Amino acid sequence: MTDKQGRLTAEEAKGLRTAKELEGHLAWLDTFTPAALGVLAIASGIYTYLGVSSLLEDNGAVSFFAAVAYSIAVSVGIFVFWSYMLRLLPAMRTAGGFIGLTMSTVVGSIAIIAMSSWLNAAALAGSAAVEQHLENTVRDYQSALEQAHDIALSGQALGREVERARQSFEELAELEKSGDLSGTAGRGAVFRVLTQKSEELKNLEEQIASQQPLIEEAFEDGNKTLARMRELTVAPGPVDKRSVQFSEESVKLAGVLSRLKQYSVASLVVRAAEDLPASVVLPELDGRNSSVRDAQSATINSVLDALDQRGKTLKNAAEEVVEMELPIETAYNPISAADAVIRYAHNFVPSWAGAIAIDLLPGVLVFVLAIAQAAIRSGRDGLSIEETLTLADLKAAMNAMRDVELTMGVVDAAIQERTAESIDEWTDK
Repeated sequence: MTDKQGRLTAEEAKGLRTAKELEGHLAWLDTFTPAALGVLAIASGIYTYLGVSSLLEDNGAVSFFAAVAYSIAVSVGIFVFWSYMLRLLPAMRTAGGFIGLTMSTVVGSIAIIAMSSWLNAAALAGSAAVEQHLENTVRDYQSALEQAHDIALSGQALGREVERARQSFEELAELEKSGDLSGTAGRGAVFRVLTQKSEELKNLEEQIASQQPLIEEAFEDGNKTLARMRELTVAPGPVDKRSVQFSEESVKLAGVLSRLKQYSVASLVVRAAEDLPASVVLPELDGRNSSVRDAQSATINSVLDALDQRGKTLKNAAEEVVEMELPIETAYNPISAADAVIRYAHNFVPSWAGAIAIDLLPGVLVFVLAIAQAAIRSGRDGLSIEETLTLADLKAAMNAMRDVELTMGVVDAAIQERTAESIDEWTDK
């Protein structure tokens, strides 16, 4: 508010000077802002083209023009959208208008991220993201191979349980042979039962032992395949070509994992343990008299109890191996650069930040301009036009008035001359 003499107060004068200073800055900045916005839009379009190209499987002319058309559309859309916002949002004087355009800015920014930023990120970090996918797949395969190998080795450890059972029956057979078991020396019915079970356990033990070289060979083949897969992960050259070779190696490794699962003898030991007491072929008692035959029968019953107990022990040990957690089913699924960037976004935060910033940086300029315009309006509010005139404005107004007066004088002279000519013509008539 001015004082009683109509002069500006110190605060009003300061606000007016600030407003005029900001207007001068904005006038200078406006000379290159559209060009800068155009550069940002073109840069975003270029990276969008690279991102779209990575998604298109065909490399023909149609795909090229499709990628170019999409990138041009993105560049034009970004330029037009931010041009609207730079002009309209700072000019809003009402809270409703400002809030409405702010919401429009947010919605437009989300649309730009959806149609452009993720493709920009694919162009910036697509190859690295695919390599990250390969590395994670190798890690999963490594874990699966080690787990399958551990299960197979745990199955091999059952061989020691089988060996102890075999040795115990062989020792009982020797006792029976010498007459220290049933009281009758020789190779009678009890001896034959013990020998029968010893042979079964010996065959099972040999079968388990025969798997050991196969397991070690499969594990070695798996490690060699994993080494080649790791080399492909960090090898130079286009990542898409390396992905094809990586896929071939993953098929080989899947075969190795399948072999290791087949080499596990835990299930075989479970079935053998169940059959151990159930598959006894009881021989005819061959004792010389009833007392000897009674002793043989009692000894055979004891042997059957021992077989049942040993069978349960073997079965429990084998079931612990069978119930071990199986390796996670791992398979390599090829992935595009754009999908890889989204899946492993947390590993490429700087690339995502750059991809989004190149599209949304004009949004910061919008709000900077809005703040500057608000400050300009605050410095001019409450002042009349006369109070805001500068010396330059006054000179321009005076020059305009001279031009108007000169023009009016020429017009008046023309009218007077025309009137005089008309009077002369009427007088002659």
